[in-house]
Order: sequence, then C-alpha cells, then structure tokens
Amino acid sequence: MGRPQTAANTDNARAMVGPLDDAPRLALISAFGPEWRIVRERLSDRQDHMLLNKDFSTGKLSGKPVVVFLSGVSMVNAAMSTQLALDHFNIEGIVFSGVAGGANPDMGIGDIVIPEKWGQYLEMAYARETPNGFKLPPFLSSEFANYGMMYTINIGTFEELAGDGKSRFWFPVDRDYYAAAERAAARFTITPGDSSGHTLDRTPKVHVGAAGLSGSAFVDNAEFREWAYSTFDACVLDMETAAVSQVADVNGVPFLAFRALSDLAGGEVGPNEFDIFMSIVGDNLADLVEVFLDELKP
Repeated sequence: MGRPQTAANTDNARAMVGPLDDAPRLALISAFGPEWRIVRERLSDRQDHMLLNKDFSTGKLSGKPVVVFLSGVSMVNAAMSTQLALDHFNIEGIVFSGVAGGANPDMGIGDIVIPEKWGQYLEMAYARETPNGFKLPPFLSSEFANYGMMYTINIGTFEELAGDGKSRFWFPVDRDYYAAAERAAARFTITPGDSSGHTLDRTPKVHVGAAGLSGSAFVDNAEFREWAYSTFDACVLDMETAAVSQVADVNGVPFLAFRALSDLAGGEVGPNEFDIFMSIVGDNLADLVEVFLDELKP
C-alpha cells in the first residue's frame, strides 16, 4: 500500500520537479545552524527556498553567486543534502565550512585547517579474534593500521564491500580551489575572540595541507585521536566532509573544505568545550570563506 497523500507530500512532490534556480552558483555548506546563519546573513540579493522541508538560500557573497544550506549532522544527512542541492540548483562547485575536532597535537582550538584530501575512516570491518590476534576474512584487506578489532577498508563510489573495481580511500580536493585557499590563508589573520567575551589564550593559525577524516562518530577520546593522527596523518576529525567530497567526486564538481577546531577530539587537558568555542571559530570561518571567494578565479 502506498503512502497516504497529504498536502505536505504533494508540495514535496512538486518541489522535486525541475530546478529551483538556473543561475550558476557555488554551494556553501555548513553542518550546524550557527555556522549557516552567519553566512546566510551576509548574503546580498538573498532569496529563500524550501525543498523537502530543508532551507536553501541563494544570493551573492563577495560578489559571487552562491546557494547556502545545511548539510545536517552525520554522513548520511550530508550526502543526501548535497545531492539534493546538485539536483535542483546549477552548482559549479562546493565549499564546506564548519567546526571539527583536531587530531594533530601541534594544532589547537581556533585553528582553521584546509586539508588536501578526505577519507571515510570509519568505513570498517570488525575482525574476529584468533590465537594470533585479530584477523580479517580473506576477501577483505586494509592498508592502514588497525585499532584493536577495527580495520578501515576502502569503499569507493558505488562499490561493493569486497572492493571490486575502483574502490579507494582518499578523495582529493580540487587543485584550483586549493591554490585559491593557499592564497587566502596567506592574507588572513584569525581573530582570537568573539562578541560574547570568549577569548582564546593563543593566536590561532590557518593550516593548509595534510588530511581530513570523517565518520559517523563524535570523537572525544585521546587514544583514538592519537591512532587517527598517526595512521592517516589526519589533522581534523568530523562527521560530514568526506561524504560531501565523495558526492562531489561522482558528480564531477570541484570541492574544498574549511574546518575550524572547536575541540581537540579528547586531547584537551580539561573537559571538551566544543559549545564554548564554536562561536569564535564560526565568525572566523565565514571571514576566511569570503577571502577565499575573492581569490577564486572565474
């Protein structure tokens, strides 16, 4: 039996027909509401759209036509939201900006990182324990050091579990976007405080390079953080970006991500203060994205 038809279902069905906007635009994606609102409020010529109960705002930022929306938290929501935008807007590139946990012990809260590649490190096989340690089944393999019974495995775009075809782990960012980000980072100075009076005890920096990791787990564990850093050379851990990079890859759309460290994924001396520092990094992220757009060539 089909789903009962309601007014909301009918409106959603209508929304699925055709594009909502034909203008070529850059997609600016955020994971959390506070990040998204900061960027949306800076838009000129703003128009708001609703698609499947999800808000999209079009307009201009730094003179560039953009569409701004939330990915939602976690890998599945990020993938769905990104593909939804690609299906209904004329998107020429994707830029993700948001907060994340820091994995590199040389980086601190407030730093902004721009990785050159992203991987889904929690795509895993849980191995059985044998007298000789944990062992994967013969049809699976891992190129990375395991974390106990947990082995990261490669699952590329539309690939099967056993890794047939073109399975891979890393999804690189667009080289032209990356070059523009390097130029933007050289021009940009991070502000160590916010309007609420929160101030960092150090001057944060922008780091360009290394790797980013994403998976459907919020990490607040020092030992796991150390494994992620040493195994993947990861500077940042989040819950969305690698999913967006994979959707961008299969659609042939340029992609880049900016992630600001609101916590250290369990590496702090005191408690996790993600909620306190998110406001500081949110403003800095929006400022850096605008500088990046200035550097981005047509």
